[in-house]
This record gives sequence, structure tokens and C-alpha cells, in this order.
Amino acid sequence: MRAVVVIDGEHYAPVVRDALASLPYEVTGVWMAGGAEKLRGGEDYGVPVVGGFDAAEVVVDLSDEPVLSPAKRFRLASEVLARGLSYVGPDFRFDPPAFESFPLPSLAVIGTGKRVGKTAVTGHVAQRLARDRDVVVVAMGRGGPAEPEVIDVQPTVESLLELSRSGRHAASDHLETAVAAGVVTIGCRRAGGGLAGTVTTSNVAAGAALAAERTPDVVVFDGSGAAIPPVDVDARILVVGSGQDATAYLNAYRVLISDVVVALGDPDANANTIRALKGIPVVRVDLRLRPLEPLRGRRVAVFTTGPAPTDHLDADVVAVSHNLADRPRLRHDLESLDADVYLAELKAAAIDVVAECAAERGVDFVLAVNDVSSDELDSVLDGLVPEPVRA
Repeated sequence: MRAVVVIDGEHYAPVVRDALASLPYEVTGVWMAGGAEKLRGGEDYGVPVVGGFDAAEVVVDLSDEPVLSPAKRFRLASEVLARGLSYVGPDFRFDPPAFESFPLPSLAVIGTGKRVGKTAVTGHVAQRLARDRDVVVVAMGRGGPAEPEVIDVQPTVESLLELSRSGRHAASDHLETAVAAGVVTIGCRRAGGGLAGTVTTSNVAAGAALAAERTPDVVVFDGSGAAIPPVDVDARILVVGSGQDATAYLNAYRVLISDVVVALGDPDANANTIRALKGIPVVRVDLRLRPLEPLRGRRVAVFTTGPAPTDHLDADVVAVSHNLADRPRLRHDLESLDADVYLAELKAAAIDVVAECAAERGVDFVLAVNDVSSDELDSVLDGLVPEPVRA
């Protein structure tokens, strides 16, 4: 393989030249990362000093501290991976995620981690596009089905309870999206997640094939946590959670392969660094919990996975639990609870614990979704996906 090698001026040229000769690659050039302590001028590395990685099939790092700190190395790795190249060092190797081609107009919603609001953004995107397009969502999750599952009827609490009692995870992302967006959703599973978003195994390719068979106007691929759907889409939306660093570690790679960044809360901390890395829109959004049934001022206990505000609800909120993802604490929260309605996001243990408890106690159970509030996102979205061509 043709390699461009990253070097620095803290190594003597003869040391670098001998190291290059030992590499199992065809070294076509060296790229100077910085440093000058060992440079006298006119160094001969046996290959030319190049200004980039265009001639490379792999980038090999022979540099070291202090020229490339860990943070700078992750940034360089992100830039290399975004070119579709592997980045290799003495005790590390980063390979770019592989994306399979897809024949239809498509976009993906990816995230910098779990519980950043990605599924809510996916639901909003699907609903927005479905106003004048036929939309299918392909979602992957760590609790997804063994075979891709087409959800073309909006799930109900009763159907979700039935699913849970059969041993299935009844709050998987594709079910949440089907509830929130009301569009055809195909559920897939994945296991594992690398630093750059590659999954160890998934059945997303089969799910994508099912979506293509339906020939919709656009397919929206929903990521899972920080894992990226292994599909070559036309555009990507990156969702950054409140308080997260959008360019830390290999998040910079996610920025580089995206077309817009959606930031929950105040994006100011990330906007400048994102735009310096890649000049793409950074859109601020807020999430607002919306019950799918009227509460009518009743005494309500709210169950979420995060700090969802409740002061806008038409209810007497008697308790709020943020422990949907922690079953022991969630069960403790439920022990002495006295409410007329349990209101829960469709996440984690919403069905197998909260809905089951409500059924046992004869308490009403109502699902809630997180609505995305942002006029700016809608205008950006309109530019990402072409208008459908009607016959």
C-alpha cells in the first residue's frame, strides 16, 4: 500500500529515514507535523516532503509528543478518516467506517453519544419530510430485532406491552420513531461501536434493502448512540448533546462527514470550533415533552431518561423520575407513588417496568414524545433533501 508518513522535527532525519525503510508500505512521501529541535536544514528523508495525503492509501504516524499531543492526534486521525484512509501508529490503528451504497435519496441522523436527543431529531426530520414526500425510516439499536422489522402501523401501549411480554425490547429506537413520527419505520439491530462509529455487527444492510423495495421519496437512517449507520447517504445531520464537546476525540470525524450540526441547549461552546473545522450550519434546538393523550389537569407522575422540563404540562405533576434507564432506582421510585397517570418517554424500561406497574395498579399510562423546536432546522433541512420528482 502507498503510505504518506507523518513525521516531526523532534527526530533526527537519519533516524526517520531508517524507520521509513523498515515500514511494510510503499512510502511515497512524508508530511511534517511540526517541531524543529533536530532540524538543521536540507534534511534528506529519501522521499519528498508533501503537503497532504492525496497520494496515500494509508497514513502512518511516526511522530510523537510534544508535536502531536493526544488531542492533536485525534484531530489528525479524524481528518484522515474523513478522507477514507486508515491512520496507523506504533500501538494504534484507526480504519474509516465502511458505507454501503444506497440507490435512493437518503440522509442519516447521527449523534455524539447516547441520549443526546438524536431520536427526537430523527422523528422531527421524518415528520417534516413526510409533509410532501413518502418517507421511510431505518433505525438501528442495541435492542433491535434479529431480523429487520417493518412497522407500518403506529404502535399502541397495548401492542408494546404485548411485545414486551413476548420477551422483546419494547422501547427500541424504531418503535419510538414509529410512535413519534407516524411513518413507516424499519427496525434493525447492531452490536458494538468503535471510536469512529463503526459497528461490530448489524442487519442494517438488510433493513436498507427492505426500505429500497418500497421505493419511497427519501429514506432517513437513524444512528444508535455514537454508532453511524453503515450506509452511504446523501447527507448527514449530527446531533450534539448539551454540555458535550462536538470535536473531542473522533467526534471531529463525525463533524467532517456531516452537513449540519444540531446542538441541544446553548451551542455557543461548540459553534466556533465546529465552523473552524468545517463550515457547516450549527443549529440550536430545544426539546419539549408532549403527551400523546390529554392529561386534563390530573395528578401525573413523569418518567424520563433526562432532565425534561414539565412546567408546560396541563397536569398536576406529583413526581418526576429520571431513572427510566436504571431499573432498580426506577422500581424504588414507583414503590410509594400515588398518581392518576404515569407519563413516560418510550425509552429503556418505560414498557416492561412503568407500563406494567400501571397495568397492575389500574393507573392510566400515557406515552410522551420529545418535540423539536427550531424554525432554523426546518429551513436547513429543506436544502439537504431535494424536492420529490412527481410523474
